Amino acid sequence: MERFVFGNRKFLLFGLIIIIALGISGLILFPVLGPRLVPALPAEVLRPPYPASSIIIEVSFDWSSHDRRAPGSDNWPITWGADGHQYTSWGDGGGFGGTNNDGRVSLGVARVTGSADDYTGHNVWGGKDPENPAQFEGKSYGIISIEGILYKWVSPLSDANNYEEARLARSSDYGATWTLADWAFTEADELVLPTICQFGQDYAGARDNYVYSYAIRLNDARSLKVQRPGQIDLMRVPVDRMMDRMAYEFFAGLDNDKPIWTTDLEARSPVFEDFNGVGWTVSVSYNPGLDRYILATEHGRSFQGNLGLFDAPEPWGPWTTVHYEPEFGSPQIEASSFFWNFSNKWLSADGRDFVLVFTGIGENDSWNTVRGRFTTASAAR
Repeated sequence: MERFVFGNRKFLLFGLIIIIALGISGLILFPVLGPRLVPALPAEVLRPPYPASSIIIEVSFDWSSHDRRAPGSDNWPITWGADGHQYTSWGDGGGFGGTNNDGRVSLGVARVTGSADDYTGHNVWGGKDPENPAQFEGKSYGIISIEGILYKWVSPLSDANNYEEARLARSSDYGATWTLADWAFTEADELVLPTICQFGQDYAGARDNYVYSYAIRLNDARSLKVQRPGQIDLMRVPVDRMMDRMAYEFFAGLDNDKPIWTTDLEARSPVFEDFNGVGWTVSVSYNPGLDRYILATEHGRSFQGNLGLFDAPEPWGPWTTVHYEPEFGSPQIEASSFFWNFSNKWLSADGRDFVLVFTGIGENDSWNTVRGRFTTASAAR
């Protein structure tokens, strides 16, 4: 444990006595978490921001199914391509078959072939023994396949530099080459690290002819951290105008439960809020078996596995809470994950059985999958 230094050992002993006394009285402000003394979060941080879901009443994970690959490579947003394969993107590593040093690139793209029980990862763009070299650096937390075309949001480099901009990239050859848009959302827009709502294979089963992206409302750009107040914004664009900035509309609230859309970025309203904060990453996917949109993000503090899962009947809500717990996976895995994505290809027809792709720091700085199950109210009757 690191020590507070007050000048001599007498002051150190006195300080420790005070800390112990405050802890006994229930007034402690600096609990010991790991190797450092850090400010405590208020007890109400564990209270979810929305009422419990009446559709999904429980979620469970089968940790005997946990699979870890690509050590040193993180992020892994995932989409289901027109060719039947899945496509995903990683950062700062060698991808499948590589390590943190072997084949390391800032940004890579991979193809995942096969079933959840028997799959293989192939480095399409960058990484260890890639099919094609990487063209540029960055990070991506949102990728989608639409009519055989891959799109992904790209932010520059790592850490707080991720907040500088979010620029769309397009690939017409399944990730072999990419073209960047000539525009971007910038840090000044306070709309960062977008993800894209997933539907079925190659965007089949989408609710309409729009593509929906969710982005974190930036409040503190000093580091990658949970943002407070916790707000997530929603934007949409016609499927055939993804690369056209002027075609984007932003959610601006509800009028008699109908969404209001505006082209004025400053007039947008958050589509999701959490008083405990939201993570610097978010994922959203549509579960057709349950007819629900599932949103996953952090709360409290980042890199602690503080997973929040929420469901809604529409992309804009109203949201209810499915799961809201700290230390995702502990004690089976290290409590250090920060980003979770559902694989729509590996989702059961009834929507109850799923495969979750997740990543983190430490041991979880890698590709991870785990099987899980939603228990629904109808099944529990």
